Amino acid sequence: MGIKNRLIVMSFLQFFVWGAWLITIGNYWFGTKNWEGTQFGLVFGTMGIASLFMPTLTGIIADRWVNAEKLYGILHIVYAAVLFGIAQVTTPDNFIYVMLIAMCCYMPTIALSNSISYTSLKLNNKNIVKDFPPIRVWGTIGFIVAMWITNLTGSKATEYQFYIAGVGALILGFYAFTLPKCEPQRLIKENASWVETLGLEAFKLFGNYKMALFFVFSMFLGGALQLTNAYGDVFLDEFKHFPKYADSFVIQYSTIIMSISQVSETLFILAIPFFLRRFGIKQVMLISMLAWVLRFGLFAFGDPVNGLWMIILSCIVYGMAFDFFNISGSLFVESNTDSKIRSSAQGLFMMMTNGVGAVLGSLTSGWAIDRFFTKSFNSTTELAGFLQTDASNAKMAEFVKSQGNSISADGIFGNPVLMKDWHTIWLSFAIYALVIAIAFAVLFKHKHDPKDLEGLSH
Repeated sequence: MGIKNRLIVMSFLQFFVWGAWLITIGNYWFGTKNWEGTQFGLVFGTMGIASLFMPTLTGIIADRWVNAEKLYGILHIVYAAVLFGIAQVTTPDNFIYVMLIAMCCYMPTIALSNSISYTSLKLNNKNIVKDFPPIRVWGTIGFIVAMWITNLTGSKATEYQFYIAGVGALILGFYAFTLPKCEPQRLIKENASWVETLGLEAFKLFGNYKMALFFVFSMFLGGALQLTNAYGDVFLDEFKHFPKYADSFVIQYSTIIMSISQVSETLFILAIPFFLRRFGIKQVMLISMLAWVLRFGLFAFGDPVNGLWMIILSCIVYGMAFDFFNISGSLFVESNTDSKIRSSAQGLFMMMTNGVGAVLGSLTSGWAIDRFFTKSFNSTTELAGFLQTDASNAKMAEFVKSQGNSISADGIFGNPVLMKDWHTIWLSFAIYALVIAIAFAVLFKHKHDPKDLEGLSH
């Protein structure tokens, strides 16, 4: 099997083992376990917490002591074991702790997979800008396949989604040991300082204004990256509480609708080489930020019937929003760092986007949604107005009683019914992304030079 095909298999499985549960875990948390929203923010916060130190730590290890492909394989095997265990957890607190362990194993493998791909392509005299995107696109296909399997097997609200991911991770873990050897560079001077010895030189990049600014914006955008992963499927699923949308195709196959986002990714990944050569890294990242504004804005006004086109268009825009920043950002790091710290630098990029940014975004959004964007209803009349139906609607009454609530003869609920105001939630996210885009356009200075991208093939 050629090097490209071997990396394609790795990329496919890399994101398959994430896609099997990432989009649907909200349905498991809210629909099956009935746990609260603030704690759910902590679930996605575990990805950020793990990314604060694990990608950087594993990058240091791969740069200094252990072959990247071996470290990659070990992490996936342990990740599989934890996924098999998480399905047995019965309390939200324990679930969060176990998920943190799983994320400590998984999150660094994203940066490691990039390093393995870049190293392997260079060793085989391939052009990274040209050859990496078609390989990475198979990761998105793996994510889509996992989502469809989870949805079509009826696992999107059950623990079986973790078993699906666990089996894939176990296969990938053993497969990793067959990948090309990516040996540590060990480019340490005889009189090296402790900073150089431990591989912490990547943090010196913060001393460079442009790199520091890039990492700061990575952090702020990282706060938005996981929002649709955390809440997208739940947003669509909650339309089932609106009687006029209850029988919609979107409700039954919400995960498949969301997978349009990943289908879009495959197209935009393949377009990245053209956009990078034509517009340069800064413009591509700015396009990504504006795409996030559209992603959230279209969700704000979409619905499963008359506004279905907005939901679908939002999913299509997602491909540009996600890929253009992540891949162009990764290539920016690759082209602006020394070869001996590139694994560490990629880990630092992951730390800022999926670490600091994701933690702040997850915790802040979970708190804000509960505090400002969750409406409380005390009677059938109030709830009917929000659900755009009449107070005597049978489906609305069925929904209230399914929550263990009661309705008195005069339409008063035994306990308040809480509903998320998704329109305002998505508008707030859109404004946040717009502010970031404007600031980035003004503050980040980077001149496009096609020679920088050509140099990545050597």
